[in-house]
Amino acid sequence: MESEFNPKKAGEKLIALRGTKTRREVSTALNISESALAMYESGERTPRDTIKIRIADYYEVPITAIFF
Repeated sequence: MESEFNPKKAGEKLIALRGTKTRREVSTALNISESALAMYESGERTPRDTIKIRIADYYEVPITAIFF
């Protein structure tokens, strides 16, 4: 079973999870900058593990569902 991290795929999942919410709304709830969220969504940056946990908790999904 492959569970390799793919930043682009994770970014697509983050965009889908955000849905109609604004980046500002989500980044404020997560206590991160809008630019950091934008980079996570574009696959340019990978969040630290503590941020991954916050994101998964916010969207109420397992970390693995987003990042692996």
